[in-house]
Amino acid sequence: MPTNKTPSLTIFLTSLGLLWFGSFSGLEATTGKLASIPGVYVFGDSLVDAGNNNYLAISISKANYPRNGVDFPDKKATGRFCNGKNAADAIAEKFGLPLPPPYLSLKVPFKEKERKSAAVTGVNFASGGAGIFNGSDQKLRQSIPLSHQVNNWLDIHKELTIQLGPSEAKRHLSKSLFFVVVGSNDLFDYFGSFKLRQKTNPQQYTQSMADKLKEQLKRVHDTGARRFLILGVAQIGCTPGLRVKNSTMHECDEESNMWCSMYNDALVKMLQQLKQELQSSLTYTYFDNFKSVHDIITKPARYGFANVTSACCGSGNLNADSPCFPVSNLCSDRTKYLFWDRYGHPTEAAARTIVDFMLSDDSQYSSPLTLTQLVSS
Repeated sequence: MPTNKTPSLTIFLTSLGLLWFGSFSGLEATTGKLASIPGVYVFGDSLVDAGNNNYLAISISKANYPRNGVDFPDKKATGRFCNGKNAADAIAEKFGLPLPPPYLSLKVPFKEKERKSAAVTGVNFASGGAGIFNGSDQKLRQSIPLSHQVNNWLDIHKELTIQLGPSEAKRHLSKSLFFVVVGSNDLFDYFGSFKLRQKTNPQQYTQSMADKLKEQLKRVHDTGARRFLILGVAQIGCTPGLRVKNSTMHECDEESNMWCSMYNDALVKMLQQLKQELQSSLTYTYFDNFKSVHDIITKPARYGFANVTSACCGSGNLNADSPCFPVSNLCSDRTKYLFWDRYGHPTEAAARTIVDFMLSDDSQYSSPLTLTQLVSS
């Protein structure tokens, strides 16, 4: 997202999910018994940040103030860029696991017991504003880039190995889920940097994103991780913040969407190559967030939404002239809105819908396995 990416631009588009075993209009939620997994470990940006940025001294990429969290238990603004829970929370709940706590929350004094427990059931390393590259946000200490998140994972991996022993830790990790949601902020950095665009064309840049992500996935794999859920970037050009720039029709920015597609194509090919290199030691699900969000935008009523263009929290045109602040306008029915804020973070309802897409037996969004197949493999 933009360097200024208040809440990590990680635009919804990469959207995600939450709890709910009910059904939506036009979409039956998963009701069958899911295979059990022992832990879920989360890497990425503001779409899945559970509050790591709260612990960064000078970062402004935080969401630990109202109206964020208005629908979270006790109306608590936890640092999630959402009205409630996000996709990482939803997936953990679907599998009967505790919500993965922010890694940095486990580094404060007197948290040894919580740290030991979370090392086994799951930890969230994600950071609003983070990217695959160590971009401008990291230099200004606004976020924790993916490479540093993996460094933090190595710390938790050491803790896990001490607790369980090498053999049991290896078994545990082979059955756990590693959830990766990243890439939007790198694209925003490219959009906003004349210098970057002079140095490399879009094809070269998106390919370098995929190549760098491959390096980090291999680092995690080398520690014993075997099952990965990787989200593609969604339609950044359809977020309220970019729509509002089209002052007449408020249509999507198709150039931005084209670059998202370009990156997703490179990502799919990279994952196929990585699978060939690592053979049977790696299984993964690629979730096509671009298509899933497109389908919700084009047929909102089918999925229970009434507004797929405006932000639920904000001000001005499309509620997208400013970020979500304590004094912002707030939509009365959050279950009917696709977007929470101008940056395109999903509402809790939208996140839940996307997670149900992931767990559906319909493979139109997932390849080469659905998430259900991945955890059963």
